[in-house]
Amino acid sequence: MKTNKKLITTLVIVAVFLIVFVLLGPFYILYEGQQSVLTRFGKIVNTEKNAGLKFKMPLVDNVVIYPNKIISWDGAAQRIPTKENQFIWVDTTARWKIADAAKYYETVNTVSNGLSRLNDVLDSSIRTIISENFLNESVRNTNKINNIKVEEQVQALDSPEDAETLRNLTVTYTKQETISIGRDGLSQMMFDQANKFTDAFGIELIDIVVRQIRYSDDLTESVYQRMIKERNQIAEAYRSYGRGQLAQWQGKTENEEKVILSEAYAKSETIKGIADAKAATIYAKSYETDPEFFDLWRTLESYKKTIPSLDKILSTNMQYFNRIYGETLGK
Repeated sequence: MKTNKKLITTLVIVAVFLIVFVLLGPFYILYEGQQSVLTRFGKIVNTEKNAGLKFKMPLVDNVVIYPNKIISWDGAAQRIPTKENQFIWVDTTARWKIADAAKYYETVNTVSNGLSRLNDVLDSSIRTIISENFLNESVRNTNKINNIKVEEQVQALDSPEDAETLRNLTVTYTKQETISIGRDGLSQMMFDQANKFTDAFGIELIDIVVRQIRYSDDLTESVYQRMIKERNQIAEAYRSYGRGQLAQWQGKTENEEKVILSEAYAKSETIKGIADAKAATIYAKSYETDPEFFDLWRTLESYKKTIPSLDKILSTNMQYFNRIYGETLGK
């Protein structure tokens, strides 16, 4: 009986111990996309990256869970001067992950602290690389623009020569500087510089990408002024061409007007000459038919033209007015 009681007592104690042990939580679950660091009295004893049910010593071990996946980093846009002291806004993004959970725990401990360290490293690398290179290296990635020929589209003209002339007047030549690094090259330089520091935190930096480059207000105004100047030059070329065309058409119109008036005058003089000849012929025939009547008619026509403009006549020779006063009056 005593043996049975001892056995039962032992089993009860073991059962109680197991229940208490289970209640204290000797297991934890590690999900996909997670990794853990197991510490015992502050010392790292194990790390886990595989998902599943994991064991720990209750009351002794502490489990710190970290993400085991790629994390994006979106930095705030920075206003940075380039090598020629032109200020631009640089907006970048990066991808990273915790590669060594134990080292990460020892150096930065928490995810928020890791992001803070990453901000310092990446912002410093971005600022350093941008300020050591020229503006065109940041805004361009290739030299293809140097091979592009830009021609102003001119309106349809009747003469191909005029169209070519106008095209030559409006053409603008802009020689872009040749780049040797480019935006992708700068991103790689930022990555190389930042990667030297992130490895010490157990962080694996995957890449850095310059997401956007924006000109600062003063640089934007300078670019706008240059664009306005170019467009004004093209507009002045159109106006110059238009003034030349106006002068050409005005000269052509004046010449045509002179030709038309000259031809009309010659034609009118010809008609007048023919009419005068016909009138002279008619007058001659009329005179031959009745000379006395013809003389009367011609004298009366003369009176109609001269008498209205005469105010007073003092003369003893009245032969001109014989038809009025009678031919005997003048004798």
